[in-house]
Amino acid sequence: MILAIASGKGGTGKTTLAVNLAKTWNVPVQLLDCDVEEPNAHLFLPGELRDRSEVSIPVPVIDPARCDLCGECGKFCQYHAIAAVKPSPIVFPELCHGCGGCVLACRRKAISEKQRRIGVVETMESGNVTLIQGKLDVGVSLVPPLIRAVKSRIDSGHPTIIDAPPGTSCPVVASVRGADYVLLVTEPTPFGLHDLTLAVDLVRELALPFGVVVNRAG
Repeated sequence: MILAIASGKGGTGKTTLAVNLAKTWNVPVQLLDCDVEEPNAHLFLPGELRDRSEVSIPVPVIDPARCDLCGECGKFCQYHAIAAVKPSPIVFPELCHGCGGCVLACRRKAISEKQRRIGVVETMESGNVTLIQGKLDVGVSLVPPLIRAVKSRIDSGHPTIIDAPPGTSCPVVASVRGADYVLLVTEPTPFGLHDLTLAVDLVRELALPFGVVVNRAG
């Protein structure tokens, strides 16, 4: 079972709920901290670091001797990571999403790829909980690829709790996609209701079953 815990806004107690659910489960459980820009579940789960691995994505490298400045690579890239300008195309690695489409679009085979590190995935043990968290490198904005790297560590033989980042943007979609159930954590305030509405629209669009936890209601 994969249970994703999300919220339309930060500060609702999402991580607190995720950690406590993991600790009260009387079986080995995985907790995935997918808030890779600010992972903090480890603050509540002291334990030993078992593994740390780098995560990279492929970015294009252009051979000027082969390139004829046709511009097809730039036309293909929806993220404007390549500008086909004279005397040689310019690559903006920080904009590249690593899809590899420019390599396929280049008819002269002038584009190869190199790996660009975007962060790390760490695995820690704390009692019955295996905590897997991503840490995005400073200056990197590509969150979804690192979240996918964290989720690739899911062991289907154990219950899994995913602590998603706050909000309703691409990182949240990458986190909750494929979950069996989503818990949306909110608070009894006008802002909480507004952002909960956005989160509900998101999980309905993804056709995911969900429930709502109203935190700090007492």
